[in-house]
Amino acid sequence: MTGKTERKDISAILVDAIIKGIQEKKGKEIIQLNLGKIHSAVCDYFVICHGSSGTHAAAIAESVEEEVKKSTGFNPARREGFTNGEWILLDYLDVVVHVFQEPVRRYYQVEELWADAPAKKIAEE
Repeated sequence: MTGKTERKDISAILVDAIIKGIQEKKGKEIIQLNLGKIHSAVCDYFVICHGSSGTHAAAIAESVEEEVKKSTGFNPARREGFTNGEWILLDYLDVVVHVFQEPVRRYYQVEELWADAPAKKIAEE
């Protein structure tokens, strides 16, 4: 297996674990953006969702961390935004998770900033 293939496999496993963690806590409007073919992208994927409050957003992010740790053994390289829970970011290097409160998500429209990236809407469970 080449290094590039291994990286893509790890990214796919990470994305699956992240989505499972979001779904466990009923995250809303889950979107997966594939940034792999965008030259200026800093990672392979963004996974974006929102919660109904700061507490809900924090619970979603914590669930993601638990699920990723259980599935891969990885901890995020960086984690920010837990203080107010408006926009929580979990950086797994190849995959970055954005957990918003809904009004903040609507304001920043991260999906629109990366409109060239193929997007996949994930069903809520």
